[in-house]
Amino acid sequence: MKILGIETSCDETAMAVVEDGRRTLSSAVSSQVELHAKYGGVVPEIASRQHVEAVIPILDEALRTANVSIDQIDAVAVTYGPGLAGALLVGVNFAKALAYDLGVPILGVNHLEGHIYAAWLDSDDEPEFPLLALIVSGGHSDVVLVKGHGEYERIGETVDDAAGEAFDKVARLLGLGFPGGPAIDNLASSVESASLRLPRARLDRPYDFSFSGLKTKVLQITRGEDGDIPNREELAAAFQESVVDSLVTKAVKAATDHGARRIVLAGGVAANTLLRKDLVARSPLPVILPPAALCTDNGAMIAAAAYRRLTAGERSNLDLDVEPGLKIG
Repeated sequence: MKILGIETSCDETAMAVVEDGRRTLSSAVSSQVELHAKYGGVVPEIASRQHVEAVIPILDEALRTANVSIDQIDAVAVTYGPGLAGALLVGVNFAKALAYDLGVPILGVNHLEGHIYAAWLDSDDEPEFPLLALIVSGGHSDVVLVKGHGEYERIGETVDDAAGEAFDKVARLLGLGFPGGPAIDNLASSVESASLRLPRARLDRPYDFSFSGLKTKVLQITRGEDGDIPNREELAAAFQESVVDSLVTKAVKAATDHGARRIVLAGGVAANTLLRKDLVARSPLPVILPPAALCTDNGAMIAAAAYRRLTAGERSNLDLDVEPGLKIG
């Protein structure tokens, strides 16, 4: 089964052809990073317009790279949430028109479920349930117990800022530009171990996260409210260590408490060097790390997540609508 996966939830127009849910035949992505960088973040209306311009060229690239014709596509899978409403509408409406024209099934896919299934793309490993998924991105920081294919229980989440959002905001405070995650990761790599220690939030719910207080602390430091201002490298490293420590500590505890057999790291922040290193080092369980290229938004993960649902007979109707605030579990 050759599935065309379509992903337009934020600022990447992405499509991929995936065979039998595992083998990536192509993965084409049009990034808008440079376009939004001058604004310090993604501008939703600009993102939507860019998706409209990019969908046809990206489809052509995905098919050409996969060496398949459009008539060889057996099903279309598309992200219908969560994400930016206008951006999602472009992908969903394009997917519905394409599926109708081809006479093939269409399936709406939860963007977060896609991030989880990126872990097994181009791999011979099979998921071992239950497993613990730590989904960390610009809009989400979720701890999800995966009990089986399509069976999710969200047991932890951020109560304010997502980790990726905090990275972007702190990067702005440090004058590092957008996107903030890679910039902070790169700057912090020059510091072996930060001498500055920033706070970790303590919450009543053991698997929840909070990063707004940490962001405020960095703001106070950059304003000189706490005395001498450390250099940017030191502050970036201290901030990153605080975020990573919170994520790893809570993910490992959740996995241990719930008898998980594996931990899967997913989402854009899963490409962070320190997070990948520390989670592997501190976890008593095997950790599955998708390649960095599959951590950011891509169409292959959407096709991979759709495969088992499609082969089980699940379908979406042509009245499929977007759900910008969609959650998982």
